[in-house]
Amino acid sequence: MKKSYFFLAALFLLLVAFPGVSLAGDKAPRVTNEMIYEKLLEMEKRQAVFEAQFREFKESVDKRFEQVDKRFEELRADMNKRFEELRVDTNKRFEEQLFFMKVLAIFTSLVVAVIAFAWWDRRTIIRKAREETVAYLEREGKLRSLIEALRELAKGDKRLAEILRHYGLL
Repeated sequence: MKKSYFFLAALFLLLVAFPGVSLAGDKAPRVTNEMIYEKLLEMEKRQAVFEAQFREFKESVDKRFEQVDKRFEELRADMNKRFEELRVDTNKRFEEQLFFMKVLAIFTSLVVAVIAFAWWDRRTIIRKAREETVAYLEREGKLRSLIEALRELAKGDKRLAEILRHYGLL
C-alpha cells in the first residue's frame, strides 16, 4: 500500500513540475494565421449583424418614444381642452347662481317690505279706529251717561261703588 501512495505522490509532483506533459498524449492542434484570419472575419460578420440589430432596435425605440411623445401631447391638449370646458361651465353656473341669488334677494326684500307695510298699516288703522270709536262714544254720550248713572247708583250701593273703583270708573 505504501508503494501505491508513493506512486501517486510522484505522479502528482510530475504533473505539477511539468504542466505541459499530458498523460493521454494528445497534442493541441497548431493554430495558423489562416485560422486566426477566419476567426477575425467571422467575428467582424457577427459584429456587423449585432450593429445592424442594434441600429434596428435603436430606431424602433426612437419611433416608440416619438409615438409616446405624440400621445402625451394629444393627452395634454385634451386635458387642457377639458379644463377649459370645465372652467367655462363653472363660470356659467356661477353666473346663473349669482343671478338667482339676486332675484331671490329682490323677492325677499319685497316680501319683507310688504309684510312690514301691512303690519304698520294694520296697527295704524286699529289705533285710529280705536280713537274714532272712543271719540264717537264720548260724543254720542250714551256710554258717558251710563257711567254717570252707575256713579249715581253707586252712592247708595256699596258693592257697586267697590266694583266701579276696581275698574277706575269712580
